[in-house]
Amino acid sequence: MRGDLAAIAPAPMEGHGAYNRGSRVQAAGLSPALPLLAEAAACVPLADGPEPIVIADYGASEGKNSLAPMRAAIAALRPRVGAERAISVIHTDQPSNDFASLFEAVSGPEGYLAGDPAAFALAVGRSFYEQILPAASVTLGWSSWAVQWLSRVPGPIPDHVQAAYSRDPATRALYAAQAAKDWRQFLLHRGHELRPGGRLVIITMALDEEGEFGYRPLLEATNAALRDMVADGSVRDDEALRMAIPTIARSRADFTAPFVANGRFAGLAVETLEIFHGEDRLWAEFVRSRDARAFGAGWASFMRASVAPTLAAELDGGHDDPRAFSFIDRMESGVARRMEAAPERLAIPLAKMTLVKEG
Repeated sequence: MRGDLAAIAPAPMEGHGAYNRGSRVQAAGLSPALPLLAEAAACVPLADGPEPIVIADYGASEGKNSLAPMRAAIAALRPRVGAERAISVIHTDQPSNDFASLFEAVSGPEGYLAGDPAAFALAVGRSFYEQILPAASVTLGWSSWAVQWLSRVPGPIPDHVQAAYSRDPATRALYAAQAAKDWRQFLLHRGHELRPGGRLVIITMALDEEGEFGYRPLLEATNAALRDMVADGSVRDDEALRMAIPTIARSRADFTAPFVANGRFAGLAVETLEIFHGEDRLWAEFVRSRDARAFGAGWASFMRASVAPTLAAELDGGHDDPRAFSFIDRMESGVARRMEAAPERLAIPLAKMTLVKEG
């Protein structure tokens, strides 16, 4: 097993704006949490004095899906702090993240910096499973489609690329245990970073009330596309065995487990938590247009942007393997073909929640 199988997630992306172009599903999925963020910004206690108000964006990727949330937060804060007080937005992600695309996005015409000379964008390249900002420095936090990524791949999945659809109970248990540990680590460090009374709004993948992970047709298509490449010899068996998507969906009980003892964990409390089904906008567009090719291409683009580079990293040469780009291209085309052949609405279970730091 390669050493980088245990690399800290979120996983590396393709770069050059690929995630921004292929993250329509995430953009649609985060919108239900925007009112929570605006509400948190409107009521969170603010420090006296001239120091900047700090907003932390945990797991920003290439920045496009941070634009609407940061605009909403700043719009709610500006009437409270005035036009001249600085608001610093700190975008965090892995060191390998495409920060150039992020800064292009936040500084562009749709970015939150336009027209607000007292808004500032900064970035930190470090895993959010560590403390990455000074203690008691963050007034408002936001994390979208990020905490479902495990800090490490706990082991190979013998029969699939996604542990949720493995038939091996031991594998599913191994991934669940890592998810529980990671959730506590994430909360512990955010508890340190938030100011007293600070709030953190999260939207992430979840198990619905029936325990459904969702995305089944897409993940089956992804697994089948990989098996095609194994069958024709372009990917070896040992490489395919290493290819695992290190994401997890948590249940309501999983989210609340650290808080069960006394309602608090690391100084944090759950203010709101809702499990719901996100809208499959690609399916809605298919219903209107009956364009199966566009439906398949849309979901394949999502897969390429979000997980294909993670799988390609397990080729023997990693991202520098000469087969990497061909692998990603073939994965995308194989998924598109299968999704086009049998269009189906996908279940997208999500959780949105607000955490508050004891004041």
